[in-house]
Amino acid sequence: MPLKQKLGIIAGNGRFPFLVLDAARAQGYEVVVAAIKEETSPEIESRGATVHWLSLGELSKLIETFRREGVTRAVMAGQVKHKQIFSAIRPDWRLAKLLLSLGTRNTDSLLGAVAKVLADEGIVLENSTSLLEPLLAKAGVLTHRPPSEQERKDIEYGRAVARHLSQFDIGQTVVVAEGACVAAEAMEGTDATIERAGGIMASLVSEASTLSRSLTVVKIAKPNQDMRFDVPVVGLKTIEVMHKAGATCLAIDAGKCLLLDGDEVIVSAANGAGIAIVAD
Repeated sequence: MPLKQKLGIIAGNGRFPFLVLDAARAQGYEVVVAAIKEETSPEIESRGATVHWLSLGELSKLIETFRREGVTRAVMAGQVKHKQIFSAIRPDWRLAKLLLSLGTRNTDSLLGAVAKVLADEGIVLENSTSLLEPLLAKAGVLTHRPPSEQERKDIEYGRAVARHLSQFDIGQTVVVAEGACVAAEAMEGTDATIERAGGIMASLVSEASTLSRSLTVVKIAKPNQDMRFDVPVVGLKTIEVMHKAGATCLAIDAGKCLLLDGDEVIVSAANGAGIAIVAD
């Protein structure tokens, strides 16, 4: 009987690593998980894979673990908060050297450099969506309600702003209200950006602002999105955060944004909250 192919998963937070793990095992892979102590849910140990725990700063340990396990192909799955890299976490010598070599410390340059180090050690990073293509957003209006005329205008404006920001790898999400950019994502992540926008609008409304309370969220892929990492994702939590913040519309990129809980689940939640979702 032939040996199973091995696949390494570098697991961050959220459901993404669980989905990749389950899909890989369903396709016959033997899975080795490098779980990040600061990010990954302990539940990862209940999915029948070999799990090794390491700190976010332990790049050398990651390489040694995969080499010892015979892993030559790996996937990055799940968010690692960008601000974690610059927190109290102590990088090992390899990661410290890598950080010092970077001209800019944005997501693309950092993860791209990590990918190169892994490749030099014989560990190739593959597209994080390769096992999850059915979960990629399909083109068109996904909800019962299409965007209103004003939401369409906000989407157009939001996409223009987001495209400019994404060239500098600042963030992938902007929140718009009646042609005004209320919030743009930086290190904090999409959900925190939406929450911040909701707080700003709540304060403006209390001051009798002329802006509508309704927010439109635009989340795009980067111009040259590297599908190996930092792929845009939307989950049920995003819909819940939007509803609480007063956001009524979500625009995403077709074929480049993962609907982590499945399109039926997310669309059902959006329909229930009166939120329009469109993928272009």
